Amino acid sequence: MNTEVVLRNRMRAVLLDRDGVINSLVYHEDAGVIDAPFTASQFKLLPRVPAAIRYFNKLGLKVAIVSNQPGIAKGHLRYETLKTFENAMISGVRTGGGKMDAIYYCLHHPEAKVRKYRKRCRCRKPAIGLLRQAASDLGVSLAECYMIGDGIPDLLAGTRAGCRTVFIGRWKCELCQFTESPDAHPSMVAKDLWGACQLIGEELKNDDGRVRAMGACPAVNLSK
Repeated sequence: MNTEVVLRNRMRAVLLDRDGVINSLVYHEDAGVIDAPFTASQFKLLPRVPAAIRYFNKLGLKVAIVSNQPGIAKGHLRYETLKTFENAMISGVRTGGGKMDAIYYCLHHPEAKVRKYRKRCRCRKPAIGLLRQAASDLGVSLAECYMIGDGIPDLLAGTRAGCRTVFIGRWKCELCQFTESPDAHPSMVAKDLWGACQLIGEELKNDDGRVRAMGACPAVNLSK
C-alpha cells in the first residue's frame, strides 16, 4: 500500500498561524507597517473563519493555534490585550459553531525591548518548538498534522516538522528569493482558511476513497 496515502488518511490535526489566517492584519499608519493588531478594536476575525474551523471539527481534525506573538516583547501591547484578542477569537469561533483545542504563543524576540522576552528561543517559528508542544499535547504526531500559515516561517516550520503545509494568500515564486530552502514550498495554496479547509477536506475524502478501494478501514468519517 502507498505509504503517502496511508499517512494522509491518518491526518489528525491542523496547526494554524493566527495573524493573517484567523484575524486580519492591520496597517499601523504611525509606524508605516502592516502587522498584527495592537488594540482590542483592531482585532477582527477574517470572513468564514468560524465556519472553516467548524469544518475541521467535522472532519475529525483537532485544531490548535501556533503563533509568533512578539508584540509584547516589542512594547506594542500588554499581555492583557493579547488575552483580550484570544477571548474574542475563542468567542467568535464558538459562536460560529467551531471549537479550538489549544492555543500556543511564542512571546520572544531576539531584539525585544522588554528584556525578559529578549531571547533566541526554540519556539519562535521557523523553529518547531511550538509545533512539537502542540502535537505532544494533542496526542498526535507531527506527520499527522497540517501547518497552515501566511508566511515563510510557517512553511519552514511546518516542513521541517514533517507536516503538510498550506499557504494562505497568493503564492508568488518571488517569495522563494527570501530563502534558499526548498522547505518554503507549500504542499497546497489557498486564498483563505475557508479555501484551505475545502482543499484538506477533498484531500482526505479522495485518500479515504483510495484506501476503501484497497480494502482498508477508513480513518475519517466526513458524515459527522
